[in-house]
Amino acid sequence: MMPKNQEMVTLINFETHQDDRGSLVAIESSKNIPFNIKRIYYLFKNNPSQTRAKHAHKKLKQVYIAMSGSCKISLDDGEKQEVVTLDKANVGMLFNGLVWREIFDFSEDCVLMVLADEFYEEEDYLKTYEEFLEFRKLNNK
Repeated sequence: MMPKNQEMVTLINFETHQDDRGSLVAIESSKNIPFNIKRIYYLFKNNPSQTRAKHAHKKLKQVYIAMSGSCKISLDDGEKQEVVTLDKANVGMLFNGLVWREIFDFSEDCVLMVLADEFYEEEDYLKTYEEFLEFRKLNNK
């Protein structure tokens, strides 16, 4: 499903190379990922009854890719909310700006990879929804 609000997130369809042996997707900084990748991490063996993330970032750019399985991502820009399912290893979700996100409904085999344009910085996190709304208001987002 395509996100309705393209300002919140954009889906990237990665070129898939396929033959009798299988499929291959190449991820390249500043080519099919619109930033230099400084950090990669992934979530796996997730408890399907738990919600992850529950935060926003002030400036960090990220791409989420469901390498296997599926999960749902709740997106909220402070005015509009929607839920998008990630379930294809050749599709990435690019976070374009200030977006509150929650990840949930993990399939048992879900591996969610995250590519980021910066190293971990705790100061970049907005950890409560109220803090997110206040930051959004102060920065006219």
